[in-house]
Amino acid sequence: MDAVIRIEQLTRTYATDGQKVTALAGVDAAFARGTFTAVMGPSGSGKSTLLQTAAGLDRPSSGRVWIGDTELSKLNETKLTELRRDRIGFVFQAFNLIGALTVEENILLPGRLSGLLPDPRWVSEVVERVGLTQRLQHRPAQLSGGQQQRVAIARALAVRPEVIFADEPTGALDTTSAGEVLSLLRSAVTDYRQTVVMVTHDPVAASYADRVLVLADGRIVHDTPQPGADRIAEMLASLGRRLVAVEG
Repeated sequence: MDAVIRIEQLTRTYATDGQKVTALAGVDAAFARGTFTAVMGPSGSGKSTLLQTAAGLDRPSSGRVWIGDTELSKLNETKLTELRRDRIGFVFQAFNLIGALTVEENILLPGRLSGLLPDPRWVSEVVERVGLTQRLQHRPAQLSGGQQQRVAIARALAVRPEVIFADEPTGALDTTSAGEVLSLLRSAVTDYRQTVVMVTHDPVAASYADRVLVLADGRIVHDTPQPGADRIAEMLASLGRRLVAVEG
């Protein structure tokens, strides 16, 4: 498998009110190039921690992460910042656009920060694909939520990253806008061979993925290819019943 991301025995613990909390408990996983993976699980299951450690936004307590052939634990903070800027795209629930910049400036910002401007033809293709050609000189406040998320996706794609990490990208959107955004992420995988890893709580959103990982108590409890929204909902409901029974 041509793995873009590999994680090996990943553990992350925190100290909260003097108590040790384990967010990840020895997780192993690999994500192949040109695939779309949804990461799900109940609150506190470790799904956001998995994304943050895999993306180099947080250091694991133990274990290793590779982006391509680069092991993140061997990088200092400066090199980690450069890796995230040059090789990773991010799409967040809150969009994280800069209000003082135009749509075009927001899309080009990562490339300008790295000193490597993306191919104008590629950027034009991405802008057209996400439906922003007529909005390039607008500012984020002039756009709908769905349009702002399209800007975030175009920004992530502009530098042709090795992987796009999306954290609840449709959480703040209505159903129609959410479907459009998910279709764009699906197209990024199908048409451009991007690799997308998305944290979501929504079975419908997860059904756009090729694979669904379900976490509970910091461990992967399901790793299922293309289960569909109904099957995903059944897995989550079954997991919820088990957790209630254990707590009871």
